[in-house]
This record gives sequence, structure tokens and C-alpha cells, in this order.
Amino acid sequence: MATTGKCHCGAISYSAEGAPEHHALCHCGDCRSWSGAPMVGWIAWKEDQVTVTGEPATYHSSEHGARDFCAKCGTGLFYRNPQFLPGIVDIQSGTLDDMEGNPPGAQIMVKDRVSWAKGMTELPEFQTYPGMD
Repeated sequence: MATTGKCHCGAISYSAEGAPEHHALCHCGDCRSWSGAPMVGWIAWKEDQVTVTGEPATYHSSEHGARDFCAKCGTGLFYRNPQFLPGIVDIQSGTLDDMEGNPPGAQIMVKDRVSWAKGMTELPEFQTYPGMD
């Protein structure tokens, strides 16, 4: 059974066959800056297990790293770094069609985690946007 996902507007979709290599929440400053989020979920498969439909744009975020995104809606999708992750494509797990069925197994780069992220589970919770019952 394939794992599937897509960008926000649907212009780019993907399918990954088999089990992922890993799924982690990354706290590094590079992921934070690029995504505009306090952390980014990355679920990885071997390159030959992933089929992409559509043409993502590519941003070279470092000497060896490349980040693919949808040029139409801006959704971040894929990360590749052949030096450190040869043959692997990391997919932003927020783009999965079934996020519930693919929970992360680790947090990485916690040396860069913003201090308040550890206490997020202690914040007040609202089922919808506050005041929009």
C-alpha cells in the first residue's frame, strides 16, 4: 500500500511505496527559517520508492541540500542531501494525506529547539479557532 500526499493546491502530488526509513520532527534553524514554523516533520523514503506528479521548484538551501516546493502555492515538499542522506528523499510530513497513520518516531536537532516548544502540551487548547464556536 502506498503512502500519498500533495501540496496545498494539488498541483504536485506524490506516492511512496513501502515502509519509510524514518519520520522525525526537526528543530534546526534551517528548517525553521525555510518553513516559517517552529519545527518541521520529515518522513523519508529511498528515492526509488517515491513517484512525484507535477513539477516542483527547487531551492538550494545549502551547499549540499536542496528543498523542493510547489511554485504555485508555496507548499514545502521535499528535501534531498546526497552527501548526508544518499539515495533518500525527505518529505514534509504535513503534506501526507494520512498524517494520523504516520506518527513521528523521534525529534532531531533539539540543540536548536526553541525553549518554549518543550512546553507546548501545557498551553490552553481550543477545538476550533478561539471565539468561533
